[in-house]
Amino acid sequence: MSVFLLILGLVLFVGLVVIHEFGHFLAARRNGVEVEEFGIGFPPKAWSKKTKGGFIFSLNWLPIGGFVRLKGESDAATAKGSLGAASTWTKSKIMLAGVAMNLAVAFGLLTVLAWVGMPQLIKNQFTVQSDTKIVKNEVLVSAVEGGSPAAKAGLQPRDRLLSIGPVGSEEKIDRASELPVLTKKYQGREVIVRYQHKVKGSDRIDSKQATVQLRAQKDVDAGKVKGYFGAGSSEMVMTRSTWSAPVVAGGLIGQFTAETFRGLGTALVAVFQGEGSRAAEQVSGPVGIVFVLKGSSLLGLQYVLMIIAIISLTLAIMNVLPIPALDGGRLFMVLLSRMFGRRLSQEMEERIVGASFIFLLFLIVLITCIDVKRFF
Repeated sequence: MSVFLLILGLVLFVGLVVIHEFGHFLAARRNGVEVEEFGIGFPPKAWSKKTKGGFIFSLNWLPIGGFVRLKGESDAATAKGSLGAASTWTKSKIMLAGVAMNLAVAFGLLTVLAWVGMPQLIKNQFTVQSDTKIVKNEVLVSAVEGGSPAAKAGLQPRDRLLSIGPVGSEEKIDRASELPVLTKKYQGREVIVRYQHKVKGSDRIDSKQATVQLRAQKDVDAGKVKGYFGAGSSEMVMTRSTWSAPVVAGGLIGQFTAETFRGLGTALVAVFQGEGSRAAEQVSGPVGIVFVLKGSSLLGLQYVLMIIAIISLTLAIMNVLPIPALDGGRLFMVLLSRMFGRRLSQEMEERIVGASFIFLLFLIVLITCIDVKRFF
């Protein structure tokens, strides 16, 4: 099941880019700008067909998104039906249509999740308390230290912790914060650990228990998994709303947007201060996305959809930033040229966009290298 969810997550991730480009496609067609090609994936081309609408529909070998090619995309173009000849308002609508599509997808997914079960990913996650019910609250093992009592008991990451304590007086674990307290309480003693283990490659859950001795350690560092038990813990909380689901979705979009800009700000400050490792913690590339989707696929469909919704929102945010190779940057150049009353020449526009695109590729390669080091 987890393999299926991982594949589904990757397909949906690629689909987010296709949906983004489809927004440009629809806006261009509705505003009199000719579409020359709509492609799924990136060249080299695998198959193409001229449609009745006059544009080419193509399937390409690199399955990493999609693209739409419009007539006369340069701001200096003047031919009828070209993007360059369109009014500033029309250009704005076309360039921001992809952002609107990604926002719509994020809002739709978050609304559905609020109805059926919304994973709690951050502290103080937005919700309407009067219409919110906790439907799941489990304490999971987040990591296990080799050779520790937890490892000897057979615990693995994502196992559900139920209780711990001496025989006949085990104490239930309802919060992740309770684990270090209980293990410190019973340090050096024999205890029973009860937990549930999800069988790999199956939806079947085995209930298990083990008798272990909690060794006393001088170096107790929960952040590095050490401690009397040798296992880190986290909470899997899921809530459900009814009438307030759309409100929750809108609130989460605002909250995650603020968190995204806060993370970008932290990364930029770290870069200027020469702290590359701290900056790297705030960003992730294609490799990181795959690992996040892999981890969420082990937790269930709702977690995969939550990550996809956040990625869709992130695509929308990134595409409104004034980066010339992206939608927001190209629109920014158009508005700036109008402000000074002079259009950019095609050659100058291509130079600016090309240099920005090369810089983005460099960042992607750099972030990918960081992700490889981080995950492998």
